[in-house]
Formats: sequence, C-alpha cells, structure tokens
Amino acid sequence: MTTTATTTHRVVIVGAGYTGMLAAVRLARRTSGRDVRITLINPSVRFTERLRSHQIAAGQELADHRIPDLLDGTGIEFVQGRATAIDPRARRVTVDSATTLPYDELIYALGSRADTHRVPGVVEHAWTLDDPRRAHEFSEQLATIAAGGGTVAVCGGGLTGIEAATEIAESHPGVHVTLISNGEPGAMMGERARAYLNRALDRLGIARRIGTPVSKVLPDAVELADGELVPADLTLWTAGVQVAPLATEAGIATDDRGLVLVDPTLRSLSHPEIHAVGDAAAVEQAWGRVHGTCQSGMPTAAYVADALARRLRGKQVKPFRFGYFHQPVSLGRRDAVIQFTHADDSPRRWYLKGRAAVWYKDAVSSSPVPVFRMSRRMTVSVALSKGGRATRVHA
Repeated sequence: MTTTATTTHRVVIVGAGYTGMLAAVRLARRTSGRDVRITLINPSVRFTERLRSHQIAAGQELADHRIPDLLDGTGIEFVQGRATAIDPRARRVTVDSATTLPYDELIYALGSRADTHRVPGVVEHAWTLDDPRRAHEFSEQLATIAAGGGTVAVCGGGLTGIEAATEIAESHPGVHVTLISNGEPGAMMGERARAYLNRALDRLGIARRIGTPVSKVLPDAVELADGELVPADLTLWTAGVQVAPLATEAGIATDDRGLVLVDPTLRSLSHPEIHAVGDAAAVEQAWGRVHGTCQSGMPTAAYVADALARRLRGKQVKPFRFGYFHQPVSLGRRDAVIQFTHADDSPRRWYLKGRAAVWYKDAVSSSPVPVFRMSRRMTVSVALSKGGRATRVHA
C-alpha cells in the first residue's frame, strides 16, 4: 500500500474583524495556485463595522455585510464559532470547546473590547459598542427615553466616546448628553482642532465632566470619585479597552495587557509560527508602540499576509514599518474634524474641519469593505504612511 504525504500548508486565522478579514483575502490571493488551505474563524456570520458602531447606537441602520459573501471566490473556509483554546505545541485551535482545527501557521486577529471590569457597576448597568446587536438594543432604549427628554452619560473622552456623544446628541436633540472623561476630550489633538471639537460639543449641547474618575455606575446615574452623581437613564461605556485572554491562557508570550509579543516581522517571540495583528499585537516601532486602531491594524494584516506568502516562496522578509497619518473624528452626520499627525500620532499643525472633514471621515469609515472586495483580485495599499525617517532606524 502506498501512502501519499500531504503537503497542504494550513493557515488558520482567528477573528474576522478588519484585520482578520484583510489578512484572509489578501493571503488567499497571494498564495493562489499554491497548496495552501486558509480557514477563518469568527463567532458571527455578519461582518461588524466597528468604525460605525456609534451610528447604530444612535438609531441608524447599516448595510448587512455577510462574511461568506465577502469571501466568495477566494477558496477560504469560513468556520462560524468562537475560538475557545489554542494549543501551540500541537498546533491546534479549539472552536466552541468542541471542534479542533490543525494549523501550520496561525494568524491571531482577535480585536479588543471595552474594559468593563475596572469600575463597579459597568457590567451590570452600562452599555458598550462591542456588539452590533447590543448597540441596536441601546438605540431602542434611547428612542424611548428621548420622548421624555431623558439623560445619557457617555464615559470616555477618546475618539469613540466623542463620536458616540455627538451622534446621540445630534440624532436626539431632546436628550441631555453628558461626556465624562478623566482627561480633556480630544487631548491627543492639536490646539486648533481641539478648539473646533469643543465648539461642536457646545453647539450640540453636550455637557462635560472632566478630570474626576468614575467610581461606580448605578442604574440611573454615574457616580464620580468626588461623590457627584451624574443623572443617566442610559450609560454608554467607552473608557478603556481589553484584549481577549486566549493567547495568554495558551502560554503564548504576552505583555501585562495580554497583547502578543512579536518580533519586527510580527511573529510571536515564543511561537514563530503564530503571527499577531491589529489590537492583539504589541507592535514596536522606532518611535514607540503602535496603539490599536483600524488605521494601524489593517497595515499589520496586509503585512503579515504578504510576509507569510513570501516565506512560503523562500524569500526574505523586511521588518514591518508604520507611521500614523491622521485622527479622523465624526461629530454627528453633518460635522467632523481631522487632525493630521506625525508618525508617532502626535499632532501636526494641519487639520480639516466642517463639510470637507465629513467627506474625508466617511471615505475612511466606508473604505474597509471595498478594500476586502478589491483585495480578492489585486494588491491594495492600505497604509497611508510607513513612517518615513521615523521608522527607517527600526528597519
């Protein structure tokens, strides 16, 4: 009896967010004609547009993009389920604590979620934008309280909190919205862009509580550390993020936040057959550590797909290089501000505001799905900047 050895190279991708989707379709094209089997794992069959979650929360309907449709014609196997364990020694991923999938290479693309465990009451009484279904339920509750001039507290003065607060205030002008933040909203922006942002918050009637941490979330209020109670029929939590514990539980080297420690080519320091992308990876550049955004995540996904394909052809791989280019912030549907940045995300002098910024922000937010579709047929550039001189030292 003759035994034929299998030469199929199995690549499993965990997570089908922005980074996992791009890594999958780009790798499929890059390895077309080779004996490579790609499997993509995700709990939901619907692709989640995280960049637009605040729109759902405000009551808007988004397009229903189905992952199998986005993968059509690529040959990628889609497995609907939740990755519950990784065994790096056996090179297997367990799905829903039952099915196991073997791999030769693993792309770890599990994104971040709101950190709901640091402050008492958040889990029980606050909403997040992590799940489109919950965001839709929030919008239904919002419509109910809006009829009576209700109150909403948005906790977190980062870009997500700002976008959520302005979207809610614009869509429901009878609702009293309070933005609660430890630091000044938009603190990462330059002075002029931040001033424009604050004028927009004033125009929309958004109150601010700045500088005092939240100590507890109650059923009908947010309690601050100084004892003040901010009334809230609904509380939306956008303060801080956390990553899935799956990598740490598997014994993969991670930092104190659970991000996978990677080399300059985004391979795990402890398990080189594992590649980490997006929010899941602790990516270092000469100017510092990359922080999780779609702007940085999609370039890591494209890079890993290209690097893996090059290695399969026996070619050398250059280190990953990235630099930030902008901070796009929507201020409702009719206003926005764009802060242009240096590679390390510090603000440049230039910024964009008003209708031109609205167009710019919408182009950014709507670009991933068309990029996935185009990437099935051609190589699409997804990095606005590789950082220039700021990253050449690292390379």
